[in-house]
Amino acid sequence: MAKTHGVAGEWARVKGTVTGLLPLFGGLFAAGFALGVLLLASVAFGAMLLAVAVAWVGWSIYKGVRRVESYFKGARGEERVAGILEHLPDTYHVFNDFVAGGVHVDHVVVGPAGVFAIETKYWRGDVTIEDGHILIDGQLPSHSPLAQVLREAALVKAALAKAGWSGGVTPVLAFASDTLSAHVVELQGAVVINSCEMRKSFDTDRVIIPPAELDRLVSLMEMMK
Repeated sequence: MAKTHGVAGEWARVKGTVTGLLPLFGGLFAAGFALGVLLLASVAFGAMLLAVAVAWVGWSIYKGVRRVESYFKGARGEERVAGILEHLPDTYHVFNDFVAGGVHVDHVVVGPAGVFAIETKYWRGDVTIEDGHILIDGQLPSHSPLAQVLREAALVKAALAKAGWSGGVTPVLAFASDTLSAHVVELQGAVVINSCEMRKSFDTDRVIIPPAELDRLVSLMEMMK
């Protein structure tokens, strides 16, 4: 079993809850202000403000619930991938929710085969690759997951270099829903993979980081937490 550091999905749940509730709090504050205007100043103007505030509260609840559900779904995907990574050989370390350059990276795997920055997606639709682009149900997503994982790997590499380790970091885009039609593919220097393929892919005899260097790297990363 790999050695695990951190809790998978924790940041996604915190962020989802906060971002989902903030608009609601704003709406409730506006409703309180409108009620004060209604009772203490202008009835007509206060009533208008109250109507707008109530509409805002309703919209905030609708959007907030959807936003929370989205983040919590992502957290479940991270937990699924973390559960798979736990079963890597005991020479591996899995850092869940690793912070690099102020960004929370879902997982960073460190072992004899190298360092891997993993971004997890829990997309329900069919995931395909066409002309170098990742599509979901034939459509481009609103944000490129490939650009995201490349950026996160660069941040992890920079953070490790600052801490005193100058090796490379491989970007990995993992689909926890296992809906990637290609199963495993390399794209723009990143590994794009279904989560069910991960354990087999990582379980290799390649040794890029020797034991002593690996121990030093893990110690550096533990101090970065």
